Amino acid sequence: MTWKGKAGIAGLALTILLGTVIGTYFWQMRLQKPFDVNMAAMHHTGGMNGHEHGTVHGATSTGLQPSLSCEAIIAKAGEEPVHEIQLTAAQQVTKLDNGQIEEVWAFNSLTPGPEIRVTEGERVRVVLKNTDIQEGVTVHWHGIVLPCSQDGVAGVTQEAVKPGEQFTYEFIADHPGTYWYHSHQASSVQVEKGLLGKLIIEPLTNRFEYDQEETVLIQELNGTMLMNGSTQGVDIQASPGQTLRLRMINAANETEMIRVNGATFRIIAMDGHDLHEPEMLEHHQFQVAAGQRYDLLLQMPRQGKVIVESESGLKAALGSGNDPEPRSDYTLFSWTDYGTPDPLAPVENLTFDQSHTLELGQNLFVKSINGKSFHEIPPIVVKEGQRVKLTIINEGGGDHPFHLHGHIFQVLSRNGQPLSGSPVFLDTLATQEGETYEVYVKADNPGLWMMHCHNLMHASMGMSMMFNYEGVSTPYRVGTKTGNLPDL
Repeated sequence: MTWKGKAGIAGLALTILLGTVIGTYFWQMRLQKPFDVNMAAMHHTGGMNGHEHGTVHGATSTGLQPSLSCEAIIAKAGEEPVHEIQLTAAQQVTKLDNGQIEEVWAFNSLTPGPEIRVTEGERVRVVLKNTDIQEGVTVHWHGIVLPCSQDGVAGVTQEAVKPGEQFTYEFIADHPGTYWYHSHQASSVQVEKGLLGKLIIEPLTNRFEYDQEETVLIQELNGTMLMNGSTQGVDIQASPGQTLRLRMINAANETEMIRVNGATFRIIAMDGHDLHEPEMLEHHQFQVAAGQRYDLLLQMPRQGKVIVESESGLKAALGSGNDPEPRSDYTLFSWTDYGTPDPLAPVENLTFDQSHTLELGQNLFVKSINGKSFHEIPPIVVKEGQRVKLTIINEGGGDHPFHLHGHIFQVLSRNGQPLSGSPVFLDTLATQEGETYEVYVKADNPGLWMMHCHNLMHASMGMSMMFNYEGVSTPYRVGTKTGNLPDL
């Protein structure tokens, strides 16, 4: 074959390759930006009803038409004390502490936004105003169990709040713990531009005793890693010998490896939920996936600092004096056998009304669940009161921290091995390639709920689906027609 012939074949191959890449890219864009989709009216796809993706035990479809709108599911009037907050979203230019100038979107001129701290049992009322975010904004309360209408998902529970408009959220702070909030309109874009913040619900009665508490939030702002808004990390004053509770929130997209040097500690809560009889740890490191929260209880040494450092180089320096000696011989923490079983939370004899398998994977530029993406994925459809088992398999494409809105789920097993330590209740499950988890969800909060990877780039690439209750509808639509694009 002549060199011209070889060049022609190479050119043809390159053209085909480019065409495939471009075609796949625009296919992904179609998934990211559907024209008009009703996320409640997807039952015609058959749902995950046991034939293609899972099995249903004792569950039948009623065939009833939707009878209750998500927007009508609200926190009923009560006598709870009201804690009201104003959040105003706006564009601004910010100078970081390293001198870097960033164009950001902020709540109340801050990124992260103001810490919201309330007490268990309070009625939380948040008035969101949008100054000039043209795409619109919402606020999603990550990990909070609340009424469907307050979940803050554009096109599912509300319209995106456009410039000059406002929306009032209201819910009861029933579950004490460490949470956070962020926009769920174009979430992969708006969270990275700064629309997020801490949310702490203080308990009426503390299970653990401590002298001081602090909260740190890790975020990625336009590609720059920050801890509590700083590129340098944070210095926290703490007295020698004191016990300190450190609440850690990973609001970035990637899993963070956290190392603790200079003190023994316990991990007392995950995703806001206490662990049962957590043991003392020393020279351990642990992984906090995107969207997850870990609460640590640290015993400050008599002399010197404690360093809590992330793999991305951010660190919290606790106390004063000399830094501890650097070390590299950390043991990786495993939560599947940590703590002790709780006799008040048995799972051995659980039976399930529905069982589903969710295979998290990747096809070129598309992140998928059971080979499909976003609105093309049949929803899981449940009835109130049902017990649902989800088998979640990470088949590849990176870490997939899987987040379910509006519910707390219990982890049953990892790679076929039942948990042998404390019960673990989460809203965001860290999964790595090759891992398989079984979790138990009690369908006890009627509504329309997203389930998605909380690496928000993966969600924007299609790894997002619905967990819907029979008989619940929505007047809102997702798509370019309305401009509501929750996972763009």
